Amino acid sequence: MADQTPSAPPTPGPDEWTANMAGIAERSQRLISDFMARNASNPGQAAQMGMADTVSIGAAFLELTTKMLESPDKLVEAQITLWKDYMELWRSVALKAFNGTDTPVIQADPGDKRFKDKDWQDNQVFDFIKQSYLLTSRWLQSTVQGIEGLDPHTQHKVDFFTRQFVNALAPTNFAITNPEVLRAVAETKGENLVKGLEHLLADLEKGKGQLRVSMTDEKAFTMGINVASTPGKVVFENKMLQLIQYSPTTAEQKDIPIVILPPWINKFYILDLREKNSLVKWLTDQGYTTFVVSWVNPSGTMGDTSFEDYMLDGAIAAKDAVLAATGAPKLHMVGYCIGGTLLSATLAYLKAKGDDTVATATYFVALTDFKDPGDLGVFIDEQQIEGLEKRMDEAGGFLDAADMANSFNLLRSNDLIWSFVVNNYLLGKEPFPFDLLYWNSDSTRMPKAMHSFYLRNMYLENNLAKPGGITLAGVPIDLRTVTVPTYMISAREDHIAPWASTYAGTKLFGGPVRFVLAGSGHIAGVVNPPSAKKYNYWTNAKNPATPDEWLKGAKEHPGSWWTDWDKWLAPQSGASVPARKPGDGKLKVIEDAPGRYVKARAV
Repeated sequence: MADQTPSAPPTPGPDEWTANMAGIAERSQRLISDFMARNASNPGQAAQMGMADTVSIGAAFLELTTKMLESPDKLVEAQITLWKDYMELWRSVALKAFNGTDTPVIQADPGDKRFKDKDWQDNQVFDFIKQSYLLTSRWLQSTVQGIEGLDPHTQHKVDFFTRQFVNALAPTNFAITNPEVLRAVAETKGENLVKGLEHLLADLEKGKGQLRVSMTDEKAFTMGINVASTPGKVVFENKMLQLIQYSPTTAEQKDIPIVILPPWINKFYILDLREKNSLVKWLTDQGYTTFVVSWVNPSGTMGDTSFEDYMLDGAIAAKDAVLAATGAPKLHMVGYCIGGTLLSATLAYLKAKGDDTVATATYFVALTDFKDPGDLGVFIDEQQIEGLEKRMDEAGGFLDAADMANSFNLLRSNDLIWSFVVNNYLLGKEPFPFDLLYWNSDSTRMPKAMHSFYLRNMYLENNLAKPGGITLAGVPIDLRTVTVPTYMISAREDHIAPWASTYAGTKLFGGPVRFVLAGSGHIAGVVNPPSAKKYNYWTNAKNPATPDEWLKGAKEHPGSWWTDWDKWLAPQSGASVPARKPGDGKLKVIEDAPGRYVKARAV
């Protein structure tokens, strides 16, 4: 008969256990009392700062319940299905117990890291708990998805938040049903739970009453030393940005320089985490004069900063500064995520103004057609935007950085929330130093005027995709007028900018478009140096009507798309010129990279 208990060291005797638990209870109460005393003057702040619109979510599930009650036969059918699944599970458990036959009714996805501990497979009790959870979660999600009569947005919302509910209730998230945690309790005599409580209270304090789960050891990183460390200089700044010009690593450079517009939802140094995976460093090594925009982290005094300001004092100001710094006749412009959305509008504006100084445009996982924005769409409707605008007013004219971070973390809640709950609070471990998670935790604020405009005109009404749908600085924006050669890189597993949606942009521009699909997701799909020899990418000389047709006719290539981009970009970059050093042109050095703006932390 299979072992019924988790593998663990000998537990302490009753007297030792009782004394130890009494000590833990006393210390825990003291920790909580100290925390409450320090935060007594700030009650209720967490309730004021939450991201999820509970009224909107509640309305969606009320509508779901109404539709369910209209079809009682389907509810009965669903219950019978679940009952049959549990009968099969009991049969499987019995066979395993009596003759060792291991025929699981359901198995976790191979990529599900929650059940990697061997006891989830080897121990009969935990195997049963795991399979019960998997069966119930599958039943709950399929039942919700099978209800007819909901409008698509409401259906998407209930599917998404049902998934969040299912993820939250996983047995891995509770000490009593997690074998790894139980072993830690026995090994440390409960010290892991005390340490976990300390971590929990520290994160609550850091968030001023709202839980800010620590993802990494933030003290392990110093900007300009072991992240954002590629040598360069700030050569231009205004109220919106600092412009960094990176030091050359080749004797000669291509005549046409590059400027990258990163998203202001996050900070630019995702493109310069470490030397071995820095796109910035790689571009300089290929002989490009490379510039990157470092956006300001807005304060409450910038609440009226508009999307138009990001274009005029952001993208266009950076463009003009690069041309002044280099003396080049044209430049390449790159936009990452929302930076790409801004770039597309900027190019239409420049076309209307007769400005032809942009040689090519490159879009990193950027949406220009927001008809199907993926799971982010669950947060976007009139009711939720109005609630968000009210919170931004209460916060002083900007969206708190944590609100945006929480939304993105929910898109991958098992990896970006619950894994850290288990590690930090249940196991009592310190977060592991990881530069990517340091960057992910370094959130930015959003000005109210810009964010409201962006949510309404892009996500809610999809106006950017409509000729003249939005007007910036008096110019109706029409993406069909953009005729510069365009390179679009998207990521096959992107949960923020779904690749099938980014592909729609190939039909919006008036010039030639090369669409390339990378493996992995929104970050790893972009930040994938050739030296890593990871993932693949797909190319297709044609852009047929649908993304499915494109993929069907695409050719798969091993490794990084960076080399494909270089082959496309280099022939359009002019002759070689002596390497340009920051400060040699009309713009003088202000300070060393990465500059002051990126060092301003929101939380």
